[in-house]
Amino acid sequence: MSDSAIRPDQAPTLPSLFRVRVEQTPDAPAYRHYNTAREAWQQTSWREMGAMVDRWQAALAAEGLKPGERVALMLGNSREWVAFDQAAMGLGLVPVPLYTDDRPDNVAYIIGQTQARILLLGESAHSRRLSEHFENMPSLRRIVNIGGEDTEPDDDRVTELEDWLTRHEATEFHHPDLDPEAMATIVYTSGTTGRPKGVILSHRNILENAWASSQAGPLSPADRFLSFLPLSHMLERTAGLYMPMLIGAEVAFARSIQALGEDLVNVRPTVLISVPRIYERVHGRIQAGLKQKSGLGRALFKATVSIGWKRFEHQQGRGGWSPGFLLWPVLERIVARKVLDRLGGELRFAVCGGAPLPPPIAQFFIGLGLPVLHGYGMTEASPVVTVNTPDDNLPASIGKPLPGVEIRIGEMDELLTRSPCVMLGYWKNEEATRETIDEDGWLHSGDQARIDDSGHVFITGRIKDILVLTNGEKVPPADMEMAIALDALFDQVMIVGDNRSFLTALVVPEPEAWASFASDHDLDAETEGRLPRKAERALLQRIQYQLRDFPGYAKIRHVHVTHEAWSVDNGMLTPTMKLKRPVIVEHYSEAIEAMYAGHDGR
Repeated sequence: MSDSAIRPDQAPTLPSLFRVRVEQTPDAPAYRHYNTAREAWQQTSWREMGAMVDRWQAALAAEGLKPGERVALMLGNSREWVAFDQAAMGLGLVPVPLYTDDRPDNVAYIIGQTQARILLLGESAHSRRLSEHFENMPSLRRIVNIGGEDTEPDDDRVTELEDWLTRHEATEFHHPDLDPEAMATIVYTSGTTGRPKGVILSHRNILENAWASSQAGPLSPADRFLSFLPLSHMLERTAGLYMPMLIGAEVAFARSIQALGEDLVNVRPTVLISVPRIYERVHGRIQAGLKQKSGLGRALFKATVSIGWKRFEHQQGRGGWSPGFLLWPVLERIVARKVLDRLGGELRFAVCGGAPLPPPIAQFFIGLGLPVLHGYGMTEASPVVTVNTPDDNLPASIGKPLPGVEIRIGEMDELLTRSPCVMLGYWKNEEATRETIDEDGWLHSGDQARIDDSGHVFITGRIKDILVLTNGEKVPPADMEMAIALDALFDQVMIVGDNRSFLTALVVPEPEAWASFASDHDLDAETEGRLPRKAERALLQRIQYQLRDFPGYAKIRHVHVTHEAWSVDNGMLTPTMKLKRPVIVEHYSEAIEAMYAGHDGR
């Protein structure tokens, strides 16, 4: 850790962390964003960022809000996100981040429950989507629209950003006397059932987590982060915003997921924080490209990954030396380097959290020379609980606890954690708080886990997501779904079977791969539902091949194909891309019943 890192005892609140950073390294690069008008990336120093926050704070202060009142923001990752966040917290206000693709009725619910006084909207499209719901948000005093006044709805609370900012002269309004234990933010979890819950996190919660996370790997002010996971997600906010601020590293804001490939090459990040879906997509594209190469080319690529993986295991002390290692310099130059250059070419390690990372995906990237560090967290824990480190990396695990974080295995093999990072509670939901944090301060994760002799933690299932077959067999569907989705034919998968005698699956195929499969089996590409017997057997063979390493219970009898992708907009995914199982089951209830009709097993 660099000497310039700011410890929690030096800056005990999030706005004080920002101010100390501005004072310590005013001329160092803080953020980088793509200037569309100039068609170029533009840097912002910490001094410039400090002035920007002062300007935003003046506008917020003029609204006459009291410390503790809530203000909401709904915009993509940007300097403006940081400015609003810091300006609000510096005045003792409580930011409530919203997902940019969340459903309008859900946004209205969160605004109503928190009684937010101000809403910052990042794009005119957000304003248009929400405009018909503004009347259901009476608590809002001001709606600030970055998108431009020409697209503003007919509501006198809506103000264009520049008008709002230019009404008041920038002055240093930041609060020096905030309580570290005070509420810093309310972050809504993307619940897979029912309404989301608002997680109350204090300044200390988040700072302690950012500090502990910074010790998991060798980080310095020379590092560059590429920010593309939503800042409304605590993994990105803690590890991708506050942690770089703490160490003095630069953060570049990606333009979009669609432009991520170009942004990686242009920004050349040294640290990447992501969720499995991004790694899976890159892996899928590479695998598809390999099919176009010669047999020799595919063999060479396979040999590179194999030797690279064995070399990694040797470096970790889990494998012996192999003569094949002598080939690594050549394989690294002619094979691995070409892949890593597409990720910017300067990545020192990549962190993966938010959901289980399929071991074959981790092995693939690690074999090519990119250390992937799998971790685990919960919004309620600020969020990081465990993570692998570069010198102690067991990719199939979720690593070991962060410094200062306790874990243990409770009843039903549930993973419990206790630390200064555990939330204050759920907003206006004392019952849920009592159910989640016990009298001894242990946070109940709902995830099942085991701890091996080395101290590494492995997630084995989720208590609420376990499917119980009528024969008493307990099936964890997530691992099976993850394995099936490794086949490029399947874009989305959900296993069905709770209180049933056997398992079935709902699948959303990848369009191009499905077109090829359909052609090979004399199907129209638009075909969905239950397939003809021969085609269904071919599809089930693909599925069972992916499940070949699972126990005997992992046998899918029938499959229903749908071309309707599950998304946040249609209510079948949470904003963090988790399956809303009850919603999907209800939506496809007739199709599911048809798969079980007659119990024929076909």
